[in-house]
Amino acid sequence: MTTPQDRQDRQDRQDRQDGHDPRRPGGSPARTERQRARRRRILDAATRLASAGGFDAVQMREVAETSGVALGTLYRYFPSKIHLLVAVLHDQLEQLRANLRDRPLPEPDPAARLAHTLRRAFRAHQRDPRLAEAMMRALLFADRSAREEVRGVFRLTTAILLDASNLAGEEIPGRLSTVRVIQHTWHAALVSWLSGQITLEQAQADIETVCRLLTVPAPPD
Repeated sequence: MTTPQDRQDRQDRQDRQDGHDPRRPGGSPARTERQRARRRRILDAATRLASAGGFDAVQMREVAETSGVALGTLYRYFPSKIHLLVAVLHDQLEQLRANLRDRPLPEPDPAARLAHTLRRAFRAHQRDPRLAEAMMRALLFADRSAREEVRGVFRLTTAILLDASNLAGEEIPGRLSTVRVIQHTWHAALVSWLSGQITLEQAQADIETVCRLLTVPAPPD
């Protein structure tokens, strides 16, 4: 019979043989196929638990058991529940970016394209509000130990917004401040909606309002 310690010892041996850090960013070629598969199982397990019960339902021991990894191995990949849920948010954003690439936006106007993108993201959160609440709580609770993971979320969000805007390359440097304001408003509107402070209609109206900042001429250099 395989015990948790047996599983831990086996995974320790595998990681030593691979000679790689499982916490490296997802796109790193240094992560082996075995590590990527293990990380995928962990993220899927955490996502299912959060979808079923929200932030409090994501317990590290249960994530380890559900994903079939030893608890010590899980902590090597994700040092805390906060790190794990921020990684789940990053994973969800990667899926959103892939979906946007598969289903191009019809609007020619950058502001309308951004508003469409963020409405689409809100619809996903409507379908799974417990998961959305868990991810946003983790983002808000993250401390300096999760700084790189949080930066990764913000970089990816910026990339999604720039992709959606379809701005010409020479326009992007002068619009980064505007994109950051849109990103901050999106996160604030999402948190306010999840906590019941505003309605979905108000959240969407706020997002459409801030997206119109892209119609304002960029300041001169």
